[in-house]
Amino acid sequence: MTDISKRIQNLTPEQRRLLAEKMKARGASLPTAVEDAPAQELPPIDVSLFFFSADGTGKGTNKYQMLLDCSQFADDHGFKAVWTPERHFQAFGGLYPNPSVISAAIAVLTQRVRLRSGSVVLPLHSPVRVAEEWGLVDNLSNGRVDLSFATGWHNHDYVIKPENFHDRRELMFRQIETVRQLWRGETVTLSGVDGVETQVATLPRPIQPELNFWVTATSERTWKRAGEMGAGVLSTLTPSHDDLVRNVTAYRQARAQNGLDPRKGQVTIMLHTFVGDDEETTKDLVRAPMHDYLRNFLNQFQQIPEGQKYDDPDKLLAFAFERYFAQTSLLGTPGKCKRILAKLASAGVTEAACLVDFGLPNTHVMEGLKRLAQLVPLFTKTP
Repeated sequence: MTDISKRIQNLTPEQRRLLAEKMKARGASLPTAVEDAPAQELPPIDVSLFFFSADGTGKGTNKYQMLLDCSQFADDHGFKAVWTPERHFQAFGGLYPNPSVISAAIAVLTQRVRLRSGSVVLPLHSPVRVAEEWGLVDNLSNGRVDLSFATGWHNHDYVIKPENFHDRRELMFRQIETVRQLWRGETVTLSGVDGVETQVATLPRPIQPELNFWVTATSERTWKRAGEMGAGVLSTLTPSHDDLVRNVTAYRQARAQNGLDPRKGQVTIMLHTFVGDDEETTKDLVRAPMHDYLRNFLNQFQQIPEGQKYDDPDKLLAFAFERYFAQTSLLGTPGKCKRILAKLASAGVTEAACLVDFGLPNTHVMEGLKRLAQLVPLFTKTP
């Protein structure tokens, strides 16, 4: 690939469009960029499916059909994993109150794809129950479970465990170690009835001897902490690509400083995804559901007394959509999505988790997955 092609590869779609117009006016055209790059030039990156936002308020049947259909598709077409979240008390993501239950269903329908929590809000639970439930799923799936852990942030969620809210960050890290010990089959001492110390070892024993785990991170501090303890990181491509590069660098440095191979750290980035044949047609198709998605996301903040307020929501939504579409998503043509995946891999990202349940009809989601599946072999890492 030429130096000019590489520079064009890093432009946003809007920047490329403007450049193409200027060159056309001069009787020239853009040189071929990454669309025509041979597969061996593309950095390796795993591609997974991610679920987070489906509305749980509907009263009809078959609420989970798209999830199950997508999971079977992922299993058949070389996707690395299916991520499902833990969400409580809100329409936004309301289909997903318990990722272990959902993963148990997926486990019996699939053979190869990894089953991952994105994420278990650990301070809401006993680490004993987490180890037991996911040990069961590991058995159902013949050893395909991986977990990402999160603190949660919404005080409304903590009606489940209100006493844990204020110390949730440090509590999460302590409980991660307990879950890992129990997963390995170790006996841990916990406080029982009337404070009596009680020794506990969980069953069933998982298939995998060690738990492969992530920490869900938004701040550089959490990225570093994940690196120090040997966890992977689950995050998003916000607020910018430069911030991502900074966080990945800090994460890998933290691993190296703690005697861990910096190259082996898992970095998973979630991106809204729909691969279409034409850029403008795709943009028109995803605009309304993405506006609804972003509106529902922002509505969560209305329940927070000291949360950020927005004076002009419609303008904010329009701005956010344009930014998502151009820079921080896999919304667009296969060529655009290939460029984004290559850029992420070059930044040290090891996995793109493709969020597909942001409001498109099931038939459109499956059509987009067929196009996305064509990209998977170009990036999949060799075992």
